[in-house]
Amino acid sequence: MRWEEVCEHKQLQDLPFKIELNKWGQIVMSPVKIKHSFYQGRIQRLLESLMNTGEAMPECAINTSDGVKVADVVWCSDQRFDQIQDEISASIAPEICIEVKSTGNTFEEMEFKKKLYLESQAIEVWLCNEQGQIKFYNEQGELSQSLLVPDFPKQIKR
Repeated sequence: MRWEEVCEHKQLQDLPFKIELNKWGQIVMSPVKIKHSFYQGRIQRLLESLMNTGEAMPECAINTSDGVKVADVVWCSDQRFDQIQDEISASIAPEICIEVKSTGNTFEEMEFKKKLYLESQAIEVWLCNEQGQIKFYNEQGELSQSLLVPDFPKQIKR
């Protein structure tokens, strides 16, 4: 299956799951809980308040070497947004790709997605655990804080 077919398929609309494709075109679905949505929304709002330019977006579909993955939240510069805004799935990853761990995710899956986003030209990948703690990464490895958004907190609080 291609991403365009997933987006247009009537039976796949409004499912309570995050949908992605693997490299064989198979649909992968992940259910999310309320806390996942809370962290996702809080991260997006914090990005919007800390960044003067660019776009913070939820659920961004990104082409990777393992099919289309959907980052929970992204931040994209105006320049990169101009490049991808009319695409069905982003041909180049936004500069910041953020994954919020759900109970259905394993640590290995999160690490794999981090690698895929960096391969797809993300500059930073942030991983938020189930307690709201965020770790920041770039191609060189873990960072003590985000280099792109240095004031972003390491802990999402209610």
